[in-house]
Amino acid sequence: MTSLNGLPQCEDEDLPVEDLLLFEISWEVTNKVGGIYTVIQTKAKTTADEWGENYFLIGPYFEQNVKTQVEFSEPPNPAVKKAMDTMKSQGCQVFFGRWLIEGSPYVLLFDIGSAAWNLDKWKGEFWEASNIGIPFHDREANDAVIFGSLTAWFLKEFDDKPNIIAHFHEWQAGVGLILSRSQKLPVATIFTTHATLLGRYLCAASLDFYNNLDQFDIDKEAGERQIYHRYCMERASVHCAHVFTTVSQITATEAEHMLKKSPDVVTPNGLNIKKFSAMHEFQNLHSMYKARIQEFIRGHFYGHLDFDLDKTLFFFIAGRYEFSNKGADMFLEALSRLNFLLRVHKTDVTVIVFFIMPAKTNNFNVETLKGQAVRKQLWDTAQSVKEKFGRKLYNALLRGEIPDLNKILDRDDISIMKRAIFSTQVILHPEFLSSTSPLLPLDYEEFVRGCHLGVFPSYYEPWGYTPAECTVMGIPSVTTNLSGFGCFMQEHVADPEAYGIYIVDRRFRSPDESCNQLTQFLYGFCQQNRRQRIIQRNRTERLSDLLDWKYLGRYYMHARHLALSRTFPDKFEMERSAPPKTEGFRYPRPSSVPPSPSASQHSSPHHSEAEDEDEEERYDEEEEAERDRQNIKSPFSIGALPQGKKKQHGEYRN
Repeated sequence: MTSLNGLPQCEDEDLPVEDLLLFEISWEVTNKVGGIYTVIQTKAKTTADEWGENYFLIGPYFEQNVKTQVEFSEPPNPAVKKAMDTMKSQGCQVFFGRWLIEGSPYVLLFDIGSAAWNLDKWKGEFWEASNIGIPFHDREANDAVIFGSLTAWFLKEFDDKPNIIAHFHEWQAGVGLILSRSQKLPVATIFTTHATLLGRYLCAASLDFYNNLDQFDIDKEAGERQIYHRYCMERASVHCAHVFTTVSQITATEAEHMLKKSPDVVTPNGLNIKKFSAMHEFQNLHSMYKARIQEFIRGHFYGHLDFDLDKTLFFFIAGRYEFSNKGADMFLEALSRLNFLLRVHKTDVTVIVFFIMPAKTNNFNVETLKGQAVRKQLWDTAQSVKEKFGRKLYNALLRGEIPDLNKILDRDDISIMKRAIFSTQVILHPEFLSSTSPLLPLDYEEFVRGCHLGVFPSYYEPWGYTPAECTVMGIPSVTTNLSGFGCFMQEHVADPEAYGIYIVDRRFRSPDESCNQLTQFLYGFCQQNRRQRIIQRNRTERLSDLLDWKYLGRYYMHARHLALSRTFPDKFEMERSAPPKTEGFRYPRPSSVPPSPSASQHSSPHHSEAEDEDEEERYDEEEEAERDRQNIKSPFSIGALPQGKKKQHGEYRN
């Protein structure tokens, strides 16, 4: 299945974008810090297609980032150029150009350092506007004040026309929103929180967060963690915005308690599926990159490589180095239990697990580099001896002789091979993923494609891009019902596990029960044979369009329409209706999956040839995909997502 064929496109007219300007403001525009960068970067093309030359991203200027990401130019819009020139004339450095990503959106970047001399003045103005004081030692918060003040200044330089929508992401950009509202600027504002500050801190403290949401003394908790001023900036942004959005229903519930406001719209995070689209070649890509990972394993474990790489599965976890929030603690415990099960059942499957989590490092371990060098030396030695062996064998056959294989290798050949073997040893390997790495020369996407299973048993995960990226690349993954992604898949897929989405219950089960469930998921995956894994990857890849911005971008469109109707009610009007929900669309259970869950799992990790043949007869990829297409339900009824029409009298009505 390649698209949501059963999903009707919105038939109403779009906003009159020729009379509007859309500014999207974030600290992570051209500046990769976390997942918000991925949100903005991947959504840019869909938004640029809708808004064209009237879409602009605003972020901070960092020279090391823009060198390879931005092509500088003059702003074509006269109003934008005028505002920039005014700021430049008063000593602020402002840069303009195109961000070199898909969609090539315009970016406007403020040099924070060039305006730092205004910090004390702007902190005073922010205090007068909000009664929020910023400590001098919190550099990140001080930078947020400078960035927000510059943003508000820029927006203030516009006249009443054209009408402006300003969409602010996270608390670092929120100062600009607060100042815009306090100065009564004619700007429609949207604020999106991708994760609440306090929620992340409380979850990291190993508290029973979700079962005690209504019990926390919010001010006390923020003060004890010395983030009270940041929390106030975030909360003020939420309450000042014309429209407040968040990325998932689980985060909406969190925001209701942590920020004391329910979101107006839930805006799930998507991906630009075209970027990852490999058609049906994704199975070939899996094989190719799996072979590259196997080469790394040979270098890492040689001398102790007492397992069969053809019967080895690669699992991985990736994300911020937040041991509890990202579920690394539970994953390690589940791996211990999995190891016990594999040994008890005497399975011949080996599992190798990668932890891809950024942490402080100084340089490559010399022994790590040596391990890969030795692997290459062993390969080169084997090739050299093979070539010499082949020549001797060829010459003997030409003479009509059968050579003595015990004598075909001389003493020098034996010495060379022994020297190579004696050089090997086991090492530890903490490493970032990069195609230029001398150890594992793979980019993250290539690495993911080469693995068999991504495991992300997060306790705190407002959305969860890592399992989403696995899905669009056809790689099964483990997530939880405390992640936005996991909840989204439960709403949209009748049997997520059949499609390679394993959802651990971390909300309504004890930690030990959740860990046992995760262990069973991992053990069940290890029981699958190669053909079953191929079938599952096909199903997983079919879910990819569900995560496409072409579909999920509609929720952002709704938020913009709502903001305009609330800010300029005399020009833009929307009929009162509930915001669009992500529920309603469900992928059916695959027809080839047995109706009973117990029948889909074998009692033994070993499979008979007869079982494989039965599975082959039952499964037809194209037939199953076609049935999915026919059974799709639309997540929207026509007109459920209000999109207005501009009338002759300048009114905007649904």
